[in-house]
Amino acid sequence: MEAYLHGVSTRKVDDLVKALGADTGISKSEVSRICAGLDAEVAQFRDRALSTLDYPYVFLDATYCKARVNHRIVSQAIVVAVGVAADGRREVLGFDVGDTENEGFWTAFLRSLKVRGLDGVKLVMSDAHSGLKKAIGTVFQGASWQRCRVHFMRNVLSVVPKGSQDMVASIIRTVFAQPDRAHIEKQFTEVTTMLARSHPKVASMLDDARPDLLAFAGFPQRHWRQIWSTNPLERVNKEIKRRTDVVGVFPNPAALLRLAGAVSIEQHDEWEAGDRRYFSESSMLELTTMNDQIEPTEEVNILPELIAA
Repeated sequence: MEAYLHGVSTRKVDDLVKALGADTGISKSEVSRICAGLDAEVAQFRDRALSTLDYPYVFLDATYCKARVNHRIVSQAIVVAVGVAADGRREVLGFDVGDTENEGFWTAFLRSLKVRGLDGVKLVMSDAHSGLKKAIGTVFQGASWQRCRVHFMRNVLSVVPKGSQDMVASIIRTVFAQPDRAHIEKQFTEVTTMLARSHPKVASMLDDARPDLLAFAGFPQRHWRQIWSTNPLERVNKEIKRRTDVVGVFPNPAALLRLAGAVSIEQHDEWEAGDRRYFSESSMLELTTMNDQIEPTEEVNILPELIAA
């Protein structure tokens, strides 16, 4: 079971068993039977209560794997929710496997978190998948939504000629280099105006995404770098993909959920045992005293240098 969880293929597990002295080796069905013992552990984790603490920040993302469904090999979405609790610690809140990332699937998943006691959500970070965005608006009414700036930048650069991509990316990044909300808003306007002349499609994309890209600015400045993208979930997704790529095609969605769930629990336990919090308790307290007062600060505007370059 440990070998399987750490990304060792069934064939290599068979070789390992033979090397340990069992001449008959071990069959795929036997590996599956043994690993089915993980189901109870995964189910217990997925059903645990979340009502002990509030979770002001919630990160949502998905990755894809192959599984057999009705005798066909299809793509299955593994969705994971990670939260930052009121004490500044990260937790894996939940995970699930479904056919697609449609609105119904995401809504059911998010509602299951609410049923388990998830509360106090102030900001949700995700990409702009339409089904997910609608589900967030339905389930987390009153919470802000932060569109992942990394995913957005990929979308922008896909419509920019390759020779101009570095320049456009550098110009947009100046928005996120500002010291406070007032200057962020001002720089965003200047960037959009400038790009409207050379890359009108990019300017239009920026205009449409403005409130969602800048949602982070309404939260403590010390948190900005960690809440303006879904990067905190990247490590979890990469590890899930590393382990599941060894299997290739799962015999059914339940087997995929078993392995992806076990990997997620492993990450959760690592965070739980670690000494470092994702955010300090003092910075988390700033969430309770947030206001819209903008302190005058020196603006960081590097657009002229970029244009000159």
